[in-house]
Amino acid sequence: MNKVLVGYDGSESARHAVSFSVDLAKRYGASLYVLVVARTPDWGALEYERIDVVEHEVRHCEEILAEVKSRLGDLTLPVQFDLVVGQPAKEIVLYAEKHGMDHLVVGHRGHTLFDRWLIGSVARQVIAYAPCAVTIVRDRSADKGMQAKAGHRAETETPLI
Repeated sequence: MNKVLVGYDGSESARHAVSFSVDLAKRYGASLYVLVVARTPDWGALEYERIDVVEHEVRHCEEILAEVKSRLGDLTLPVQFDLVVGQPAKEIVLYAEKHGMDHLVVGHRGHTLFDRWLIGSVARQVIAYAPCAVTIVRDRSADKGMQAKAGHRAETETPLI
Protein backbone atom coordinates (compact mmCIF):
# COMPACT_ATOMS: atom_id res chain seq x y z
CA MET A 1 0.00 0.00 0.00
CA ASN A 2 1.50 3.29 -1.16
CA LYS A 3 -1.34 5.83 -1.20
CA VAL A 4 -4.13 6.40 1.32
CA LEU A 5 -6.92 8.90 0.60
CA VAL A 6 -9.19 10.28 3.31
CA GLY A 7 -12.27 12.36 2.63
CA TYR A 8 -12.55 15.16 5.19
CA ASP A 9 -15.50 17.46 5.90
CA GLY A 10 -14.70 18.66 9.42
CA SER A 11 -17.28 16.39 11.07
CA GLU A 12 -16.56 14.19 14.06
CA SER A 13 -16.71 11.05 11.93
CA ALA A 14 -14.22 12.64 9.51
CA ARG A 15 -11.87 13.29 12.45
CA HIS A 16 -12.03 9.60 13.25
CA ALA A 17 -11.37 8.81 9.59
CA VAL A 18 -8.30 11.08 9.54
CA SER A 19 -6.92 9.45 12.71
CA PHE A 20 -7.47 6.01 11.21
CA SER A 21 -5.83 7.12 7.92
CA VAL A 22 -2.79 8.53 9.68
CA ASP A 23 -2.31 5.25 11.56
CA LEU A 24 -2.78 3.25 8.35
CA ALA A 25 -0.32 5.38 6.38
CA LYS A 26 2.28 5.16 9.17
CA ARG A 27 1.86 1.40 9.44
CA TYR A 28 2.45 0.85 5.72
CA GLY A 29 4.82 3.74 5.05
CA ALA A 30 2.27 5.18 2.62
CA SER A 31 1.62 8.73 1.46
CA LEU A 32 -1.51 10.34 2.88
CA TYR A 33 -3.90 12.38 0.75
CA VAL A 34 -6.57 14.52 2.42
CA LEU A 35 -9.43 15.61 0.19
CA VAL A 36 -12.06 18.21 1.06
CA VAL A 37 -15.03 18.53 -1.29
CA ALA A 38 -17.01 21.75 -1.52
CA ARG A 39 -20.52 20.45 -2.16
CA THR A 40 -22.49 22.02 -4.98
CA PRO A 41 -26.22 22.50 -4.44
CA ASP A 42 -28.31 19.61 -5.75
CA TRP A 43 -31.39 21.68 -6.54
CA GLY A 44 -33.14 24.90 -5.84
CA ALA A 45 -31.19 28.08 -6.36
CA LEU A 46 -31.13 30.08 -9.57
CA GLU A 47 -27.83 30.14 -11.44
CA TYR A 48 -26.64 33.47 -9.97
CA GLU A 49 -27.66 32.27 -6.48
CA ARG A 50 -25.81 28.97 -7.03
CA ILE A 51 -22.58 30.86 -7.71
CA ASP A 52 -22.89 32.61 -4.34
CA VAL A 53 -23.71 29.33 -2.59
CA VAL A 54 -20.70 27.57 -4.17
CA GLU A 55 -18.38 30.46 -3.33
CA HIS A 56 -19.59 30.38 0.27
CA GLU A 57 -19.08 26.60 0.41
CA VAL A 58 -15.55 26.91 -1.03
CA ARG A 59 -14.62 29.52 1.62
CA HIS A 60 -15.99 27.23 4.34
CA CYS A 61 -14.03 24.26 2.95
CA GLU A 62 -10.85 26.34 2.77
CA GLU A 63 -11.24 26.93 6.53
CA ILE A 64 -11.75 23.20 7.10
CA LEU A 65 -8.69 22.44 4.99
CA ALA A 66 -6.56 24.99 6.87
CA GLU A 67 -7.63 23.41 10.18
CA VAL A 68 -6.69 19.87 9.13
CA LYS A 69 -3.40 21.11 7.61
CA SER A 70 -2.41 22.76 10.88
CA ARG A 71 -3.25 19.64 12.89
CA LEU A 72 -1.35 17.31 10.58
CA GLY A 73 1.57 19.65 9.95
CA ASP A 74 3.97 17.77 12.23
CA LEU A 75 3.59 14.39 10.55
CA THR A 76 6.74 12.79 9.25
CA LEU A 77 5.01 11.02 6.38
CA PRO A 78 4.23 12.67 3.04
CA VAL A 79 0.83 14.43 3.10
CA GLN A 80 -0.98 16.14 0.24
CA PHE A 81 -4.06 18.33 0.77
CA ASP A 82 -6.59 19.11 -1.96
CA LEU A 83 -9.94 20.86 -2.31
CA VAL A 84 -12.33 20.16 -5.18
CA VAL A 85 -15.87 21.32 -5.99
CA GLY A 86 -18.69 18.89 -6.74
CA GLN A 87 -20.72 16.06 -5.26
CA PRO A 88 -18.63 14.46 -2.45
CA ALA A 89 -18.97 10.77 -3.33
CA LYS A 90 -18.35 11.34 -7.02
CA GLU A 91 -15.36 13.62 -6.44
CA ILE A 92 -13.77 11.25 -3.90
CA VAL A 93 -14.07 8.29 -6.30
CA LEU A 94 -12.77 10.32 -9.27
CA TYR A 95 -9.83 11.58 -7.19
CA ALA A 96 -8.99 8.02 -6.09
CA GLU A 97 -9.05 6.86 -9.71
CA LYS A 98 -7.03 9.79 -11.03
CA HIS A 99 -4.30 9.48 -8.39
CA GLY A 100 -4.11 5.67 -8.22
CA MET A 101 -5.12 5.33 -4.56
CA ASP A 102 -4.61 1.98 -2.84
CA HIS A 103 -6.99 2.62 0.04
CA LEU A 104 -9.80 5.09 0.68
CA VAL A 105 -11.14 6.11 4.10
CA VAL A 106 -14.32 8.06 4.78
CA GLY A 107 -16.37 8.77 7.85
CA HIS A 108 -19.99 7.77 8.31
CA ARG A 109 -22.29 10.32 9.91
CA GLY A 110 -25.18 8.00 10.68
CA HIS A 111 -27.95 9.94 8.95
CA THR A 112 -31.53 8.92 9.54
CA LEU A 113 -33.13 6.26 7.37
CA PHE A 114 -35.15 8.96 5.58
CA ASP A 115 -31.99 10.98 4.79
CA ARG A 116 -30.28 7.91 3.37
CA TRP A 117 -33.34 7.09 1.26
CA LEU A 118 -33.67 10.65 -0.01
CA ILE A 119 -30.07 11.50 -0.80
CA GLY A 120 -28.09 8.33 -0.11
CA SER A 121 -24.98 8.40 1.98
CA VAL A 122 -21.56 9.45 0.72
CA ALA A 123 -20.07 6.36 2.36
CA ARG A 124 -22.49 4.03 0.60
CA GLN A 125 -21.84 5.64 -2.78
CA VAL A 126 -18.07 5.53 -2.28
CA ILE A 127 -18.22 1.82 -1.44
CA ALA A 128 -20.25 1.16 -4.57
CA TYR A 129 -17.91 2.90 -7.02
CA ALA A 130 -14.42 3.09 -5.46
CA PRO A 131 -11.55 1.67 -7.50
CA CYS A 132 -9.76 0.43 -4.38
CA ALA A 133 -10.30 -0.90 -0.86
CA VAL A 134 -12.54 1.29 1.32
CA THR A 135 -12.75 1.66 5.08
CA ILE A 136 -15.77 3.36 6.62
CA VAL A 137 -15.09 4.87 10.04
CA ARG A 138 -18.09 5.43 12.29
CA ASP A 139 -18.49 8.35 14.66
CA ARG A 140 -18.15 6.79 18.11
CA SER A 141 -19.89 9.75 19.73
CA ALA A 142 -23.06 8.65 17.94
CA ASP A 143 -22.98 5.60 20.20
CA LYS A 144 -23.23 7.72 23.38
CA GLY A 145 -26.40 5.97 24.51
CA MET A 146 -24.80 2.53 24.36
CA GLN A 147 -21.64 3.75 26.07
CA ALA A 148 -23.63 5.43 28.85
CA LYS A 149 -25.53 2.19 29.48
CA ALA A 150 -22.23 0.34 29.66
CA GLY A 151 -20.88 2.89 32.15
CA HIS A 152 -18.24 4.37 29.83
CA ARG A 153 -17.75 8.06 29.26
CA ALA A 154 -18.08 9.17 25.63
CA GLU A 155 -15.48 11.55 24.22
CA THR A 156 -16.82 14.77 22.76
CA GLU A 157 -14.07 15.39 20.26
CA THR A 158 -11.51 13.16 18.64
CA PRO A 159 -7.97 14.47 18.04
CA LEU A 160 -6.74 14.13 14.47
CA ILE A 161 -3.54 12.36 15.43
